[in-house]
Formats: sequence, structure tokens, C-alpha cells
Amino acid sequence: MPLHIGLVGLGKMGGNMRTRMRNAGLTVVGFDMNPDLADVASLAEMVEQLPGPDGGARVVWVMVPAGEPTRDTIRQLADLLGEGDLVLDGGNSKYTDDELNATMLAERGIGFVDCGVSGGVWGLENGYALMCGGSDEDVAKVQPAFDALRPEGEFGFVHAGKKPGAGHFAKMVHNGIEYAMMQAYAEGWELLEAVDQVDNVPEIFASWRGGTVIRSWLLDLLVAALDEDEHLDQLRGYAEDSGEGRWTVEAAIDNAVPMHVIAASLFARFTSRQDDSPAMKAIAAMRNQFGGHAVHTPPPPGGEATGGDAPADTATDTA
Repeated sequence: MPLHIGLVGLGKMGGNMRTRMRNAGLTVVGFDMNPDLADVASLAEMVEQLPGPDGGARVVWVMVPAGEPTRDTIRQLADLLGEGDLVLDGGNSKYTDDELNATMLAERGIGFVDCGVSGGVWGLENGYALMCGGSDEDVAKVQPAFDALRPEGEFGFVHAGKKPGAGHFAKMVHNGIEYAMMQAYAEGWELLEAVDQVDNVPEIFASWRGGTVIRSWLLDLLVAALDEDEHLDQLRGYAEDSGEGRWTVEAAIDNAVPMHVIAASLFARFTSRQDDSPAMKAIAAMRNQFGGHAVHTPPPPGGEATGGDAPADTATDTA
């Protein structure tokens, strides 16, 4: 029989995933804390509407915020499901949580699959890149959902490994790479904006979308943003980090893997938290001490701010 699947979490991604699976002919029963989005009033009611043992394994896909919300949801499902059923965590959970969840569920005979999902708000139309971890048997139970959600064509789905956490670890590294790519595009844009040798920065980025080795979907998205706001004047220079960039760097440290570029891109996001960087103040102070370089200070009462370039004969970074 066609897969009946429960879906917990119907936000920007979960809601679109429900629609895409339904469009592929799957029966999806969705639950969300927001009753306006939910098909049922509770997790228990959602599970009751799934086929059950006589109609095949009950499969529940969880798409809620990582950390305690996910852990709590899976604990509740452990009490509602039974032997042979399966829980899939498709949120941005840390891979170390997956082994704990898999072990807890296994004690009740419930299978577990972890799956990193990429595609954002565009996934409904374009499909979602899926990176899953779990046994062959458990992955097979949810394969119809993977087939419905993945993009058309050869790529976009991988069974990353049989150990719990394989899918989320792959997605974590994917996001670390994403950090670095975004940082490189951003720094290139800032340099092009800073010089007077070029006249049209948006057209330069748009030209790179064809024939170049740096073309990508991220580049397409940046071009779209520049088309809307050429100098990005409407945005504040502040960028959050989702957590997966940090976890990638932590894993690199744990495994003694050098990760210069991804680590630097993570720290660059921390710089965006600062309106007036304390580190840059210290650098300015040291440059002034060893080279007499000008420092920029706020004006004293009734006076003028200091600043400007050091004289040419003193403009050196050597002690």
C-alpha cells in the first residue's frame, strides 16, 4: 500500500514537504503546535490515523527545532509507537544526539533514521537534497518519502552511512562548506564595491553565472539579492550562525582535521555581532604603538575626532 506518514512540524520547510509528498501521492498526517497548520490536534491523534502494524510500519518524520524540542518529541513518540515502527529526525540535530535517540527507540523495537535536509523555501518546487543515516531496513521503510521529496535526476539523495548520525554529520559538513562559500562571495562583493575601477557590480556577479568555475546556486541567490537592492543598503551587516558551522569546526578539532577556511568563515560571522570590534581596537592601538599609525577616536567635548592615514614615511606594520 502507498506510504502513510506522520509529519511533526509544519513550518516553512515542513509545510512545503507535506505538500510535495502529497503531490507525489503519499498520505501525510501533519501535526504542529499551531492548530491553524495542523491536520490533527495532538501527536497521539496523528499516530492513531496511521495504518499501524496490520497495514505496515508506522513512520513519523520529525521536523522541529534541534535540541530539546526534537528530543522531547521523540520521547513522546516512543510512548505512542510500537515494535516495527520508525521515527525519522529530519531537523538540524547534532549528530551526537542521533545515537542517543536510536538507542532509546531500539529498546522498544522502534527503528530510527536521521536525515539532513537542504533546500529551504525552494524545496517545494525544486526538491530537497537528502542525506540519511540508518540501517538498510529502516531506510527502505521511508524510501517512498525520500523519492517524493528529492529533486528529479541522478543527484540529491544519499544513504550516507548505516550508523546513527551519518546523515546529520554529512549535512553538518555541507553547511560548513556553505559558510565558506558564502564568505568568499561576500568578501569579493565588498572589494568590488570598494574600488572605482568597475562600474556595475551586480552585472559582474551576474556574468559569473555562466561559464565560470564559481557558478552556483548561492551565486544565483546573491545576484537576485543585488537585483533587489544594488548596494544592500536595506540590510544590517549581521549574520547568524545556525550551529552546524560551529559543530563542523568542533568535529574538525576532535578529529585533528585542518579546517582553515570554514573556521575563518565561522569567526567572520561573529565579527558581524560587533558594531565596534574590540579586537580591532586592540589592533589599532598596537599599530599606533609600534608604528605611530593614526588611531580613530571619538571627539572630546568641544574638539575633533582623530583619524586619517599615517604619513607615508611612517606607514609601516614593522616594529
